[in-house]
Amino acid sequence: MENISTSIKNIQKQNLPKIKNNVSAIERILMVTSGSYLLYQGLSKEDKSIGKIGTGGAMLLRGLSGYCPVYDAVDHIKDGKTSNINIRVHSVIDKPISEVYTFWRDFENLPKFMNHIESVKPINYNISKWTAKGPAGIGKLSWIAEVIKDEKEKQISWKSLPESSITNVGKITFKSKGKATEIDVTISYQAPLGIAGESAAQLLNPYFEKLVNDDVTNFKTYLESH
Repeated sequence: MENISTSIKNIQKQNLPKIKNNVSAIERILMVTSGSYLLYQGLSKEDKSIGKIGTGGAMLLRGLSGYCPVYDAVDHIKDGKTSNINIRVHSVIDKPISEVYTFWRDFENLPKFMNHIESVKPINYNISKWTAKGPAGIGKLSWIAEVIKDEKEKQISWKSLPESSITNVGKITFKSKGKATEIDVTISYQAPLGIAGESAAQLLNPYFEKLVNDDVTNFKTYLESH
């Protein structure tokens, strides 16, 4: 991924002709992240995937330029449908349940192992503001999330509030396994209207799935090393 990131930065430094932007910031961020991931997947394997390379390149170009010719042709008409991206990840952490639950429940701890999250700032005990880093210098994403269910050492559920830049809901459950803790993380994102449809969810799902898997792996590593 490092070579792709370097290429993105080099492209941005070039004096390219100005093209009008007709893609929202959230869509640009998703296109850059997902396009880079697909390119990496398509190029890194011995058996190159032409489909992933082509799709990833198109998504990356759209994200970097902020322009979609299809939107121009149809005046950015949206079909009003969305498609969810659902991820579920399981892990066992070699720490007692009280420690695992307490660490996660303090949401300000989350950026310590979620590399894409810049900060989580509490507004009150159940509501917090999340800020995610944008790829390739394309801004940041912020949203407000609310805890909707909190059972001590059993479960934490949350959802983004209306008007958030990215709609998501999530749940983590905790189960004691002797001196260890079994966790099950379920997260559902909603593809924004501009990239609506089942095909968009299928393209974005591998990227988000890797993101959540990396988060859970980092969570386990962080707790077990402290």
